[in-house]
Amino acid sequence: METKADNPSVQARRDILTAALQHIPFDGWTVKSLKQAVQDAGLPQGAEALYFPGGVIELIQFWSEEGDRLALEAIETRSMKNMRIRDKITECVWIRLSQMDGQEEVARRAMSRLSFLDTIGKAPQHIWASADMIWRAIGDTSTDGNYYSKRTILSGVIGASIVSWLSDMSEDKAKARAFLDGRIDNVMQFEKVKASARKRRAGMPSPTDMLSRLRYRRRRRRY
Repeated sequence: METKADNPSVQARRDILTAALQHIPFDGWTVKSLKQAVQDAGLPQGAEALYFPGGVIELIQFWSEEGDRLALEAIETRSMKNMRIRDKITECVWIRLSQMDGQEEVARRAMSRLSFLDTIGKAPQHIWASADMIWRAIGDTSTDGNYYSKRTILSGVIGASIVSWLSDMSEDKAKARAFLDGRIDNVMQFEKVKASARKRRAGMPSPTDMLSRLRYRRRRRRY
């Protein structure tokens, strides 16, 4: 049975992406980089229209998807069974960020290209996909409102952490790691406040019930 990894089309796309990463730091995410990558990958002229009909924007999306795929593979090799949720999330986000190691200029160029008017909304979509991958990787099965809130909050953490990662020029990215830890702490404190508020509300009488009882008492007084 042919798997996605064995699909010649997928492999050709990966070959093109690998070749393109050598040109993007200098020429950006451009048609020039894509065409040169096709040539470097040993594919026929014009093959970019076959493998990336969406052009450079589709290439950026594929780059992001490959980062998620490689991060998931790395996450699956880690033993996180006894870790707290917050520690699992932190570790998974760090693993995802680490997929950009050595590709900082590629990532900067991607952020720049995705800021154009013709790609409005694309960057948040890529970040959301990464957040979804991470939650699924640690076993999240929520389908209600928590599904969206978890991914929305984590998307904010990832987006901010990417900026920190790219601005940290140190080899060990210590400042970026400290920033990520701080963001996770902020989120967890916020969640604690929400949980505390829910508990307080649970012990309070329902406003609807109070109004109903008040109306009932008024009716009784009339009679």
